[in-house]
Amino acid sequence: MIPSYFFAHGAPSLVLEEHAYTDLMKQFGANTPKPKAIVLFSAHWEQPVQTIGAATQYSTIYDFGGFQDELYQMTYPAKSDKALSERIQSLFAKHGIESVLDEERGLDHGAWAVLKLLYPDADIPVIALSVNRYLTPEQQYEIGKALGELREQDILIIGSGGTVHNLRRLNWRSNGDMDDWAEAFDNWLQSKLENWDMEALFRYMELAPHANDAVPTSEHFIPLLLAMGTGDVNRQAKLLHRSYQYGNLSLSCWQFN
Repeated sequence: MIPSYFFAHGAPSLVLEEHAYTDLMKQFGANTPKPKAIVLFSAHWEQPVQTIGAATQYSTIYDFGGFQDELYQMTYPAKSDKALSERIQSLFAKHGIESVLDEERGLDHGAWAVLKLLYPDADIPVIALSVNRYLTPEQQYEIGKALGELREQDILIIGSGGTVHNLRRLNWRSNGDMDDWAEAFDNWLQSKLENWDMEALFRYMELAPHANDAVPTSEHFIPLLLAMGTGDVNRQAKLLHRSYQYGNLSLSCWQFN
């Protein structure tokens, strides 16, 4: 059974950057067995009903503005796998989760920027999945749990978002220092994840320090709970990397076994 992962995708420009976090991502494909397919939840695809990507050929969505021209020239021409999309829909139905297929939408930067660093050749089938910020943390976990058995078939499941993601609090002139409040939130989160303390994690907005600053809206935090849910059988979480940009934008990678 292969692990599943949570990757923070930072700013869209992450795919052009060179530092310890992007080094980890670039080495990921070389250091792990190549999966048969990738299932990815992106914070930038929000839908009221769980939606499953099923485009024959994904287009590349540039859902951002004001960044380097080079970003708008990048593509990630991944293909999906209709049979796997339908299988995922069946798994959701088995667990009482309503879902629909989408054969039109491409990959947003929460998906393609991460995948371009992990698997730049775009030669692995990708199934993009939406998120819904209006579900409870328990429901998010259950959505991930419903897909856990895919890991037994060498299918890689990724949640793409960010644990501390508050664009209004970014310090664009930061010289590399991290804000204490962001670190305090992530330290609390690390403790609860490593101990698989679901009771506390499901109440993170009321229990975690500085939660309102770290998670002003939940769409970027949700992919962490989704990825965690896929690891419900063994319940082992491991932090592979954590750093910050602009004072508090977290770049973290979690592995769930």
